[in-house]
Amino acid sequence: MKIAVRLDDITPDMDWERFYKFKSLLDKYQVKPLIGVVPDNRDENLVNKKTRGPEDFWAYMKELEKEGWVIAMHGFRHIYTTDQGGIFPLNNFSEFAGIPYKQQWKMLAEGKGILEENGIETDIFMAPAHSYDGNTLKALKDVGFRALTDGFGDYPYCFKGLVFYPISFQLGSTLKKKKGYSTMVVHTGTVSEKDLERYERYFENKNVQWISYKEYLNQPVKERRLLGCWKEYLMAKGKYLLVKVRR
Repeated sequence: MKIAVRLDDITPDMDWERFYKFKSLLDKYQVKPLIGVVPDNRDENLVNKKTRGPEDFWAYMKELEKEGWVIAMHGFRHIYTTDQGGIFPLNNFSEFAGIPYKQQWKMLAEGKGILEENGIETDIFMAPAHSYDGNTLKALKDVGFRALTDGFGDYPYCFKGLVFYPISFQLGSTLKKKKGYSTMVVHTGTVSEKDLERYERYFENKNVQWISYKEYLNQPVKERRLLGCWKEYLMAKGKYLLVKVRR
């Protein structure tokens, strides 16, 4: 199994101490991830004023790009405004799903503009809470995005004119697979010392080939048909309900 890594919730005011610790782990195992940058963060849950990041956030993002990291746009302001799960219902809240097309287009265009003003060019989108709907996909395509980091499956697939790079449905099972590609999702802002030890064990797993996200982006893309879409929807909904029951 070949697995890439994505890091969510990258902002100028995040918990940089935890981020740097996880980056050290990635550097040790030479894993170049995808990082989701929030263009205009308004989510106080992502803010940690006790840790200090780089003096120039955007310059540092460009440095990471030069190192081989890939940048995605992670929503717009990371504020959940609806109770919709969308077409990939891993959660029952969203920044985008349930909002009219024109408003979504405006949010996406403004977010993309902020990144471009700061020297960041990307055509990859990372939805907060993994939540998006048909309007999101249409708006993404119209604004100039070509890909999303989401969905379930063992290979990249095409749907509605966009390419999806699937994430892991259940990491423990994904690590045991022998074929295919997937993504391990990490929120560095909540990674504890115990979590770091667990992630290091993952990276040391001899049955897994950890790849750069750039390698993932270069894999052949398959067409996703209606049956596959329904299967993905039911898997996401089932996982959401199972997590809810356990809580």
